[in-house]
Amino acid sequence: MTEPSTRAETVELAVELLAHLEREELTLSEAIDRIETVTTSPTLTREILDTAEKRGIVDRDGARLRVRRGGTYVNYETQVVTREGSFDCRRCGAGITTGHFVRLDAGELGPFGSSCIRKVTGRDDDGDR
Repeated sequence: MTEPSTRAETVELAVELLAHLEREELTLSEAIDRIETVTTSPTLTREILDTAEKRGIVDRDGARLRVRRGGTYVNYETQVVTREGSFDCRRCGAGITTGHFVRLDAGELGPFGSSCIRKVTGRDDDGDR
C-alpha cells in the first residue's frame, strides 16, 4: 500500500472509507476503529469526523454515528484485492500471509486479514477489536 502523502489525502481516504461502510449506525468507538486504519492522530481523527459530517456522510448524535452512504458499499469483487506475502494487518497487527486491500477512489487501504477486512468495511457486526 502507498501511504497517503499529505494530510488532505489521509482525510479523503478515511472519509471515503466511512462513506462505504455497510452499517447504517455505529458507535463513535467503532468509527474511530475504522479511522485508525488510516491514521492514529487524534487531531486528524477529529478532522476526518468533522469533514464526514460537513459533507453529509455521517450524522453525529453524541457517541453514535449514522452513516448516510446512499448505497455505496465496498464491492468485494472489484474493490477488494488480495496479495500473498508477509504482512502485518493494519487493523489488529497480526502477521498474515494473505493481505486484503481495499481500493477506493482516494487510494488503497490495507493490508488486512480476512476477518479484519470485514470489520473495517462494516460487513461484520462486531466492530470492536
